[in-house]
Amino acid sequence: MSVAENLYHIRQSLPEKVTLVAVSKTHPVELIREAMAAGQRVFGENRVQELVAKHQALTPDVQWHMIGHLQTNKVKYIAPFVSLIHSVDSLSLLEEIDRQGAKCRRVIDCLLEMHISMEDTKYGLDRASLQGLLQNPRFLHMKHVRVRGLMGMASFTDEMAQVREEFRTLRRTFQDIRALYFGDKESFDVLSMGMSGDYPVAVEEGSTMVRIGTSIFGSRTP
Repeated sequence: MSVAENLYHIRQSLPEKVTLVAVSKTHPVELIREAMAAGQRVFGENRVQELVAKHQALTPDVQWHMIGHLQTNKVKYIAPFVSLIHSVDSLSLLEEIDRQGAKCRRVIDCLLEMHISMEDTKYGLDRASLQGLLQNPRFLHMKHVRVRGLMGMASFTDEMAQVREEFRTLRRTFQDIRALYFGDKESFDVLSMGMSGDYPVAVEEGSTMVRIGTSIFGSRTP
């Protein structure tokens, strides 16, 4: 099927309030243009250099999401235009985003990445680290970042019961953290979980944003 057909079928499977991030990493600009012609405007990349190049090549109405691990020394390259950073996993990274946001005179939306899988290779905060960050006076004084919610990646496994429980744990954390720290802020509304192999389960468990690449664009280009 074509990119447009893939997008159509995925959109049909998603509730209206779930945002689809088309993960275009490693795929050429031509395929992104096909997706744009089908109405898609939100795209996700996991490498800064590729994200910047595609931003420069395409129209300004694209919303670019940084979904991969982000190093502090590369924040400056995406700070002027990025719509949402999914992968904030430390206070120091959030501070750098705040600094670069101040330089660009804009508030940068971010998600705090939680480690929910059984795999040690994945990044993310645990519950204690998350609460420590949110209680830290350095975070409370930031003016150029806005924490919109949480993101997590489930284990890469065919055991959907395990995946479901990991998503369920993240949803509970999201609800608890919203009540404890963001009760008066309607902007804390994003729970980003679910990819091509597990997004139906993620949506059932409360995801408001899914990150789908292979099911839209096909296998990654080496």
